[in-house]
Amino acid sequence: MHSLLGREKKEEEAGFGIDLGLSPGFLPQAAAMFSCVGCFWVLLSSALVAVCSFSFISPAWIVKDQLRNNHQHHHHHNKDSVSFGLLWHCSESLDHMYRCYTFGGLGKFAEIPSSSWQTSAVLCSGGCALLAVSSLLAIITIFLPSGGCERRICTLAGYMQMASVFIMAAGLLVYPFGLNSSLVRSFCGDSDIYNAGECQIGWGYMLAIVGVMLTVFLPFFAKYAPKEQLSPTPLPTLL
Repeated sequence: MHSLLGREKKEEEAGFGIDLGLSPGFLPQAAAMFSCVGCFWVLLSSALVAVCSFSFISPAWIVKDQLRNNHQHHHHHNKDSVSFGLLWHCSESLDHMYRCYTFGGLGKFAEIPSSSWQTSAVLCSGGCALLAVSSLLAIITIFLPSGGCERRICTLAGYMQMASVFIMAAGLLVYPFGLNSSLVRSFCGDSDIYNAGECQIGWGYMLAIVGVMLTVFLPFFAKYAPKEQLSPTPLPTLL
């Protein structure tokens, strides 16, 4: 009788352990809900989208040094402080107010003073949009269970990020070809292709360069972003 009661008690304890679901693979599965590399990849992708967007709308790609030129061109004081971006240009008026304007107004893409700048605007905006979509895909992978679907989305996002690097880099390389336009020459003097004359490279253009350089690392992180690393995402083949 006592042995029978003891056996039933053991079976109840065993059944209680099974009901709790304390299987050997439970804790590893819970730990695999998030990947450290994947989370870092998502954060970096989102930050670079913000950097790309901010540099794209920045009016400070080409600037004129006001302090240097104030001593040399007092009679052109209204042109001493000027900056150009992809879509904007800013200048200091006679009342010492710094005002920014779009080239020809909003919606007039053809009014951008150089065809090189028009090409650069298309390439940079397209690359930035592609990077934003890939960042959205990266965020989606966080909430997906580990498996083939997650790996395929990471692969797609990685290829999109690699493409955005080439597209935005091409836009940055094309932009200096517009320095020989008549509008830029009227402010920067004897400027030419890859020669800013009396002007200089602004923080907006430098920020865009830094953003593209950091974006190069995103496809590498996409390779190791999946939670299961038994068969890593085959991306990128160039690295």
